[in-house]
Amino acid sequence: MTDLLAARGLGIAFGGVVALRDFELSVAEGDLLGLIGPNGAGKTTAFNLLSGVLAGGAGSIRFAGQDISRASPERRARLGMTRTFQNIRLFEELTVLQNVMAGAHARHGAGLFDALFGGPRLRRSEAAIRERAEAVLARTGLGDLARQRADALSYGDRRRVEIARALASEPRLLLLDEPAAGMNEREKADLSTLITRLNADDGLTIVLVEHNVRMVAGLCRRLLVLHKGERLAEGPTEEVLRDPDVVAVYLGRRRQPAAVAASAPC
Repeated sequence: MTDLLAARGLGIAFGGVVALRDFELSVAEGDLLGLIGPNGAGKTTAFNLLSGVLAGGAGSIRFAGQDISRASPERRARLGMTRTFQNIRLFEELTVLQNVMAGAHARHGAGLFDALFGGPRLRRSEAAIRERAEAVLARTGLGDLARQRADALSYGDRRRVEIARALASEPRLLLLDEPAAGMNEREKADLSTLITRLNADDGLTIVLVEHNVRMVAGLCRRLLVLHKGERLAEGPTEEVLRDPDVVAVYLGRRRQPAAVAASAPC
């Protein structure tokens, strides 16, 4: 496997407080990597730098063989990098189908001329967008909710719609920021199944930020642990969760090898 995403020396400070320092990340095509750490460790800051939501930080980022260190979020999305957010950002007044179609516009949207003046290319574009959105809804188990408004959905379904909208852009890399936040146990199990299918069956490369260590341990082959803005450990999941420094960070003391996942809250 070759690196799809590579970050070197990423760092940023806010008001003199370092939020991330000398962050490095390598993600191979087809990987499923978990990025974990206590609150305030710098996980979301790392995601914001990788996706271009935050600008002005130090370091370099390469994606799909291109230097995207100064690229806009829109350009990164066009190249195939898509993300979700901790706080759900749906178009509340639109239907589930319309929300997911909005994601497909990144790949299939018509040009400005066609959008203004219509014509065959616009009709083909709209048909392709609808077809893509309907396929994603079926893949994510949301087909029956296609015509419901987003503001009428349960919290778990809203989370799934946000992931479906991201998938509609046909990403090569999906960055999931706390996708299980606020979900009940059944919804978490369904989400884990979906993530596994997307990675194992569809070959989608996924980087996952998640507080639910037990869930991450069951999903990810590799983990990267951040602590106070710096990388603490990286490697195969089982090895990382037995690392004494990682155990100390999560439990507040050193404990001879005990899996962090067994003690960490769900």
